[in-house]
Amino acid sequence: MVIETGLQRLEGGPLQVSVRTDLHGCKGRMLDWWFKFFETTQHIKWWHPVDHVEHRGWDEHWKRGENYYGASIHAVESLAEIPPVAAKLKFHDPVEVYGEAALKDAFGAGAVSAIIAARIGFGDNVKMDVNKDPITGQMLHVARDTSWGCVLRSRFVLGLEPGAEHVPEKVGLALMQHCYTEFTFLSRMLASLYYGERANGEEVPMPW
Repeated sequence: MVIETGLQRLEGGPLQVSVRTDLHGCKGRMLDWWFKFFETTQHIKWWHPVDHVEHRGWDEHWKRGENYYGASIHAVESLAEIPPVAAKLKFHDPVEVYGEAALKDAFGAGAVSAIIAARIGFGDNVKMDVNKDPITGQMLHVARDTSWGCVLRSRFVLGLEPGAEHVPEKVGLALMQHCYTEFTFLSRMLASLYYGERANGEEVPMPW
């Protein structure tokens, strides 16, 4: 992940969007838990009070508090100044991306504390493959814990469909702003929500 925050046009035309967000007071395990928790429009409005419009539901593979791998979500959201549009995301086990051995080493060394991987598509008629994965885009969020919280590095690749027109850079810039803003908002309340829900059975660390 060479570029921390910015755009890069990849060979063949896809647009890569890179975003770094510092999540103060949050750890990677909290971020992973969040994807097993949120399930309503109110929840996603906590995440981004302006851009997130509607949560249209998870499919049957999502299990609250247990699993989001293999699950798909439908929602409606704006991307900064770009008006609301439907979105579909299908989440994958990071093992499919990095392999079991590499993941074990990265987590064991503390280089990584959470990975959220998905295929993504925007619009009312998202093109999908035989596995119901959107074919137009990819998303990756990689967290690393620090003494003050965690660093989140996000990567999106848009315009992957063969023969597709190039995704305009203004869309990439809007997605960059959206991503940074939503995770900044999330960082302001995630730790309290995590401990309030007694997530993972953890004791609440009292500030006094």
